[in-house]
Amino acid sequence: MVSSTRTPAPLPGAAVRSAPGLARRLGFLALVAAALPGCAKYDSTAPSPGGPLSFVSNPCLAPDTVQVGVAQAQRIDCSNNGTTAIFAGRGASYLVVPEFATDAAPFAFVEYAVDSGTVMAAVKASWAAARTRRSAEMAAINALPAVRLGEAQRLADGKLRARGRRLAAAIRASRAQLPQAALGGPRRSPPPQGSVRAFQVLSDLLGTSDTWATVNAQLQYIGTNVLLYVDTLAPAGGFTLAQLQTYGQYFDQTLFPIDTAAFGPPTDVDGNGRVIVLMSNTVNADTPTSVCQTQGYVAGFFNEEDFSTTASDPHSNQGEIFYTILPDPAGQYSCAHTASDVEFSAPPTFLHELQHLINFSQHVVVGGGAPLSSWLDEGLSIVAEELGSVYYEQKCPAPACRTDASQLFPDSSQAFIQDFLYDSYEYALLPDTASILLENDADPGISWRGGAWLLVRWLADQKGAGVLRQLETGPSDGVQAIAQVMGEPFPQAFADFGLALYTDSLPGLPRATAPPADRFVTRNLSQLWARLYATSGPATDIPLPMPVQLFPITTDTTTLIVYPGTVTYFRLDTPPNASTVAVRFAGPGGYPFNFGLQPQLAVFRLPPGQ
Repeated sequence: MVSSTRTPAPLPGAAVRSAPGLARRLGFLALVAAALPGCAKYDSTAPSPGGPLSFVSNPCLAPDTVQVGVAQAQRIDCSNNGTTAIFAGRGASYLVVPEFATDAAPFAFVEYAVDSGTVMAAVKASWAAARTRRSAEMAAINALPAVRLGEAQRLADGKLRARGRRLAAAIRASRAQLPQAALGGPRRSPPPQGSVRAFQVLSDLLGTSDTWATVNAQLQYIGTNVLLYVDTLAPAGGFTLAQLQTYGQYFDQTLFPIDTAAFGPPTDVDGNGRVIVLMSNTVNADTPTSVCQTQGYVAGFFNEEDFSTTASDPHSNQGEIFYTILPDPAGQYSCAHTASDVEFSAPPTFLHELQHLINFSQHVVVGGGAPLSSWLDEGLSIVAEELGSVYYEQKCPAPACRTDASQLFPDSSQAFIQDFLYDSYEYALLPDTASILLENDADPGISWRGGAWLLVRWLADQKGAGVLRQLETGPSDGVQAIAQVMGEPFPQAFADFGLALYTDSLPGLPRATAPPADRFVTRNLSQLWARLYATSGPATDIPLPMPVQLFPITTDTTTLIVYPGTVTYFRLDTPPNASTVAVRFAGPGGYPFNFGLQPQLAVFRLPPGQ
């Protein structure tokens, strides 16, 4: 899946290929393997498609031999201008994951070559088969539509988050005018049920300008955590008054506590102690009817400007508000939505947007700082959606609450899992095409979002659910925030995360085979992806039961490209008659990488038979 429409500039000295689509982004990193008898200088003249191969020892390690036991992991830091490492041979096999563990590099292609010295003919053949398969997958994915249903929601979110970052300085400046209640002081009583209030609502979310509509809405539900307002011009055929009470209670007593238990409370700018849920025709109309069939629709949103308390801002509603669609069975304002449609799409959107609201309020309104790095903020919001599924998974353990007893998830989870499960598969299928660390939520695409969910899910599995709340109040820089909550340098955390996508579930072995740092806890990824394949594949976008593929390190000298902040998966099979194998990780011509790229290899020694 295409993760960005930007055309990034190349790094100095990096050549950008002209192949279309994702093929331009594919990178099989400059890894060079040579079977050698363990001498200090490595020299090979084995013929290869790119000509004779020759390289000398330039260790990333001191000493330069990889010290990793069976089913153990090691990070090889090559930011010291090193380009080589030695692996124990005698038939040992390794998972090798090259990475650039940084969010500070330019969003630009980096060029690599993949080549090796002496390898076995069988390995050469497997490489040829792997390249053929990869080419077929790339062609199939390039043929997919540019957007999926749900794109409208992502585009609106991106516009709002980018807008919120621009407004952050003004909102920080208005903090002095906040009432004491905004930061946890006494709260005032809500207005009476049935009262009407005017709101300013963004009415062109998918356009390039900011336009507003005045919406009069009636207070229909007063809860402990939520006030539910409904547009006074709501079309016929929507919720009955009794259904509105049930719907409001669902947001108040189930959804709101799910988010706040994980991420902490929001601020209370308006001093009413509650978040407002505003159901309005204007939100329906934010998605033109012509867009619904191809890009889906905007189910709801949060607007950072509502934190502004300056009198000169006529568009701030000065409160914590979630704007959402309401039932419109006849399609009076946009595409038709039944009450059931709204009940399906609005709750996961509420969980997603409420996390954004909490995150912005803690970093900017309470902390007086900058917004959190948007890729991490987006990952947290996707985890918030997942927590809606977790609620029902715990409430309805298998085989209860399932139309089919073999379902992994209960029926009530479906609205919450449908996006992150598919998106994570697309990330794992082509992890070198989507840079988690360089994207932001103003960018289109789903693959990087799937990767962001995987990263935040892995963090919470490693350090417990409390890490989510820590990320809400920690450093605004995403890499620094992760290093702080993990208690280790970010490159080490990124190395373990990259390995975990494969080592979490080694075929035929107990999940505990890999070290805890290289596994997930709450999710069995291979099981999830295999079930997605069983229910939806084989298809052009779901071609394999296990999307993470290992490509052999061989004599191929193809020069390709990859983004910083991505990972690629290789397998090193050492010949039985070689005591050691030298691997080179370098740029074209064997040159070392700029240390700012944080080049590293995450290595896992595969158990025999893997």
